[in-house]
Amino acid sequence: MKKIRITLVHSPIDRPERQKQTLKALGLIKTNASREVSATPQILGMVRKVNHLVKVEEV
Repeated sequence: MKKIRITLVHSPIDRPERQKQTLKALGLIKTNASREVSATPQILGMVRKVNHLVKVEEV
């Protein structure tokens, strides 16, 4: 399984609660926080829902 690095680049302030919960589930709490995760279909679906707030890179 390939790995991806997800970085939170925009603040979740004034965003719907669902998007805030998605970011929390991805482990992204603070701006500029990064996390390396496996690119499973579940993770990719979560990233797709908040793609306007995060930056995604392949590792």
